[in-house]
Amino acid sequence: MSALTSFKVACLQMSSNDDVEHNWQTFERLALHAIQKGAQCICTPENTFYLGGQFHKVSLAESLDGPVSQRCSEFAKKHAVFLFIGSIAEEHFRDSGERNVLQCYNTSIVFNPEGTRIAHYRKIHLFDVDIPNGLRIAESDRVIPGEDVVVVPTDIGNFGLSICYDLRFPELYRRLQAKGANIMLVPAAFTDHTGQAHWHALLRARAIETQSWVVAAAQTGVHDTEGKRHSYGHALIIDPWGRVVEDAHKEVGFIIADISIDTVSEIRQSMPVEQHRRL
Repeated sequence: MSALTSFKVACLQMSSNDDVEHNWQTFERLALHAIQKGAQCICTPENTFYLGGQFHKVSLAESLDGPVSQRCSEFAKKHAVFLFIGSIAEEHFRDSGERNVLQCYNTSIVFNPEGTRIAHYRKIHLFDVDIPNGLRIAESDRVIPGEDVVVVPTDIGNFGLSICYDLRFPELYRRLQAKGANIMLVPAAFTDHTGQAHWHALLRARAIETQSWVVAAAQTGVHDTEGKRHSYGHALIIDPWGRVVEDAHKEVGFIIADISIDTVSEIRQSMPVEQHRRL
């Protein structure tokens, strides 16, 4: 199959909670609507199917071939779309093989239109912070970091994978670009406090620095009954010049845009930053 120079990508904005089936139904409703609008590629936020009082529900962790992944595979195949799941909790067993899951990875999974899982990425940078409003998040309490930098080559573009807090580490995106990425995915559950200050600025910077499209699916709103987990929203699609093409603002829903790989080539040729790099 010859490579396409443009395609429609949909970027979902969800308000996931601790009810996996409820979150699945929200995902399915939004994704189906986006497909009706012509989307060939569906991107979901971090913690797509679970986000509650704890940052990650380790007890719900499953293998890359587990029930949630199987449902995602069937969905991608049935609707003939690329499906980029922002993240699930991927189970991790001790070296002894003990099946008591005490830790997990925060893992993105990718399916092609045939329903085949073609890639996965384990979040490298874990979110351990004390936010001024009193919220403490220690992702590393239960999540272990990944190590591999992952680019997914497809006939619609080369997708560089990252998750949420990775956004603050530009060296990762430079490595993704060096490996051929021309579309950077940043599924996230950015906190409201940090999002107000940094979300748009960091995403635009990553687009400008790498001269790549940036697609950032997002969580929004309150995720737990105590009101402690509050995400910023504003799922974004940004072009390689750093212009915000679509912004989902605060509501649950989706944004959709035409992505042209030719735009990446044109900008990189007109301003060949990589050829000028000295450090």
